[in-house]
Amino acid sequence: MRDRQLERALKREAVLRTAARMFNEKGFHATSLDEVAERLNVTKPTLYYYVSSKDEILFECVRIGLEMVRKGIDDVARSGGSAADKLVACMRAYARVVTMDFGACVIRVGEDPLPPESRRELRRLKAEIDREFRDLIASGVADGSLAPCDPKLAAFTIAGALSWIGRWYRPEGPLGADDAIERCIEVLAGGILAGPARRPDADRAANAPPARARRPSQR
Repeated sequence: MRDRQLERALKREAVLRTAARMFNEKGFHATSLDEVAERLNVTKPTLYYYVSSKDEILFECVRIGLEMVRKGIDDVARSGGSAADKLVACMRAYARVVTMDFGACVIRVGEDPLPPESRRELRRLKAEIDREFRDLIASGVADGSLAPCDPKLAAFTIAGALSWIGRWYRPEGPLGADDAIERCIEVLAGGILAGPARRPDADRAANAPPARARRPSQR
């Protein structure tokens, strides 16, 4: 019985992963369950043994991607180091996920095509990830390992930049995933300005009012 449950779980994951790849390639609306079944070399009725609808597939793909990010952040939280060290580790974990099938689906497709209740659940998970980044940035400012900044705006900027990797990165491109991630993190963590202009006025950044930007939908 246990072996049968494991086999079903593995086959269901294969369905979800294949669908995620197709959603990333063609888009959610342009991908039919017939095409997913064809790529898996199974019949369409066979798919319904593992999933109930295309909406359920997308919900699960995005949920899995977000849970992978959460796990990466949780693993970092249990490690040592300054808040700045943990922030960079979280950035690395986030970026690695968005180069994978489920993580890329979070960025390229997201929850917008889904019914309201499903969108609310996935946005709740996104908000939890956002809070983790904000709290970590605030801790870094407090312990002096990060420059004074508005944690909300900084979290939006970091997650937005890292999320975009999920849109432009291609495994067949000139950069491997790890190399692309490290180069992007180097720019985000160290900046691109040289000399005296490298760091903006700290007092201005520290005293700036909290950002009122809306939470990006692709977070």
